[in-house]
Amino acid sequence: MSAVVGEKAPNFGVSEWVQGAPTNFDQEKDHIVLLEVFQVNCPGCFMNAIPEAINIYNKYKDNGVRVLGLATAFEDFDKNTLENLKMLVETGEVIGETKDALSSYGQLQDGNKLSFKIPFPVAMDNLTKTSGEISQEKIMQFIYPQIPEFDSQPDEYKNQIIEKVKNYMKSKEYSAETFEKFALQGTPSMILVDRKGILRDVSFGQSGHVDTMIQKLLNED
Repeated sequence: MSAVVGEKAPNFGVSEWVQGAPTNFDQEKDHIVLLEVFQVNCPGCFMNAIPEAINIYNKYKDNGVRVLGLATAFEDFDKNTLENLKMLVETGEVIGETKDALSSYGQLQDGNKLSFKIPFPVAMDNLTKTSGEISQEKIMQFIYPQIPEFDSQPDEYKNQIIEKVKNYMKSKEYSAETFEKFALQGTPSMILVDRKGILRDVSFGQSGHVDTMIQKLLNED
């Protein structure tokens, strides 16, 4: 089941909870839920998105808003691992590009540790080894959420996009359940679900509008 904004949110995939009590969208009745999706090897996630999610957590935790973190992997499968996520949560230690970027901005402690602790529950996305043929249907399921007007494009453009997606899918070692179910475009991404379990927003990159959206949802009946 693919996620559609304005409809009931499907549960996100989890292979393991590394911090906090296990939960999911269907268990958060009467709560607004912000799911912050990140990769361990993602500088922008730790410089912007996770600090923003922590601010939302601190501001609204007593107002019926739940903030959850989900580490996924759509690239750098050797770095975006469950082991590195556990190390991050337990010790604050970061790796790869995240470490390099935060270090260059003077944002690490003791050389390789975050200057902040993630206070909300954190899980790892459900990854499965990819195998078999890549069907045309699977390719189109990937394309349409990214390019809704795809069918009206010139044939040459469509063929180029199909070929690019096919090559991308061939290069992927793993398929990430949440990343694909919500048709995410990258990390960081934010998934917002209202008190009735309806998916209200999926956004990629620096949102900036999440606080306004949460205030709006809090004012709804």
